[in-house]
Amino acid sequence: MTLRSVIRGSGSALPVRAVSNAEMATMVETTDEWIVERTGIRNRHIAGEGETTATLATEACRKAIEAAGIDATSIDLIVLGTCSPDQTFPATATIVQNALGCRGGIAFDVAAVCSGFLYAFATADALLRTGAAKRALVIGAETMSRLLDWDDRTTCVLFGDGAGAVVLEAVDVDESDPMAPGILATRLHADGAHGDLLHMDGGPSTTGTIGKLRMKGREVFRHAVVNLAAVLEEVLVASGYKADDIDWVVPHQANARILDATARKLGLPEEKVIITVDRHANTSAASVPLAFDTAVRDGRIKPGDLVMFEAMGGGFTWGASLVRV
Repeated sequence: MTLRSVIRGSGSALPVRAVSNAEMATMVETTDEWIVERTGIRNRHIAGEGETTATLATEACRKAIEAAGIDATSIDLIVLGTCSPDQTFPATATIVQNALGCRGGIAFDVAAVCSGFLYAFATADALLRTGAAKRALVIGAETMSRLLDWDDRTTCVLFGDGAGAVVLEAVDVDESDPMAPGILATRLHADGAHGDLLHMDGGPSTTGTIGKLRMKGREVFRHAVVNLAAVLEEVLVASGYKADDIDWVVPHQANARILDATARKLGLPEEKVIITVDRHANTSAASVPLAFDTAVRDGRIKPGDLVMFEAMGGGFTWGASLVRV
């Protein structure tokens, strides 16, 4: 027997307000055709008054806890990936912890931008496997709309707000059973040499302000395709599986063209890729768990499926994780 982190349930949350490309065209100089052709995005959700990263995260967690059929008080670890926390401190994870009524365990944020959920996922997995905790909430939650320059049409049309969460539990499984559930392999990377390609132009220690998101889209696209294809291959080698064995790929929902290019590079058919970028846009750290929960709830992803998570974010950070659901 071996200890693995097993997904027990998932949940997601979106702000009430949905903003179509047509509405975006009334706010900035753009068109539906321009956005769809370059990104595949048709809609995004924008947080309104009273909606924050913490409130969205809490809603997603409540749904994940309900899906897992557990009591919130049994959660003893919360790891939240975000680049748009409610406050510099306390950690947004602690705000969620208090809202859920599971105080006293471990709770902290992880900042790895669009890779934030995968970094949080790997961190929680490591803590569960060492016995530091037994049940974890792993969250990706963002209010990206509050980091955008709404005069920059090349970036403000790309992002949306939302949250996704999974309940992970440390479980003894028979490792010789190929259908035994749990996280099978994860690989994470970062390369700060490219930080200027996707970054915030301010911060508490430099300008004393939040700053705004800045991106050089063409260069980010090139790095994303190469890095994601490479890390997916790494995880397959580490796990002993082949691309053909994967039932579903749940990628970071940044851009439909990146999703297509990465799938082609690995020889994966389009029908195996979960795509929600058209409905939710790029929700940064929230995009992977949000897409996963969407596919679980609509019946595509089922128990026993082999699922690959992958993401790349500013900095750069990137990673992938293979999971038997």
